[in-house]
Amino acid sequence: MKKAIVIGASGLIGSNLIRVLLSDNGFGEVVALLRKPLAIEHKKLSQQLVDFDEEETYSKHLAGDVLYCCLGTTKAKTPDPEAYKRVDLDYPLHFARTAQAQGVHQFHLVSALGADSQSVIPYNKLKGQLDDAVKTLGFSCLCIYQPSLLDGSREESRPAEKIGIWVMRGLNPLLIGPLKKYRSIRAGTVAQAMVTNTHKNLNGVHVYTSDKIKEII
Repeated sequence: MKKAIVIGASGLIGSNLIRVLLSDNGFGEVVALLRKPLAIEHKKLSQQLVDFDEEETYSKHLAGDVLYCCLGTTKAKTPDPEAYKRVDLDYPLHFARTAQAQGVHQFHLVSALGADSQSVIPYNKLKGQLDDAVKTLGFSCLCIYQPSLLDGSREESRPAEKIGIWVMRGLNPLLIGPLKKYRSIRAGTVAQAMVTNTHKNLNGVHVYTSDKIKEII
């Protein structure tokens, strides 16, 4: 059975991912690196409270079979540009480097639709920079997921996002052909696709937009 390590387990995709992993008999241990504990207990789940700025608090936990990174923030939660960059770029990249050095073979990263290191949009540029950087690390298997608008229930209130989700649910059937990648996608679908891909034991670099993520499961 595999040992999974999860970064960003408290977020929308991360919380769904934890549930999928815990119910999957292919995993014997699930390690979540967290700043605050999750309101869940399970015999397979090990919650490790760490300081993302202090490597000695988490490096020993980055050994296993597969690393999942669902870490991310928003401008509303993290208005300072440098702090925002740390969460969306620096932390994920450092975790990936440390895990790869300790023998982790698979890395599954949640990015975003439109990620492009040359973009003039700061969010897309950061995501693209991270995508480009992790491709150079040498994981046996690297899967990058670029979902569009995520559909799901969050703990925090995001009124604008809720309106967007309802609008997209109506527009989704109209987005066909090359526009299918812009359809909204359930967070649980992304999580399940990540786990399904893990069991395929893929090699090389694989990038999936929303339409391709839905085809995985």
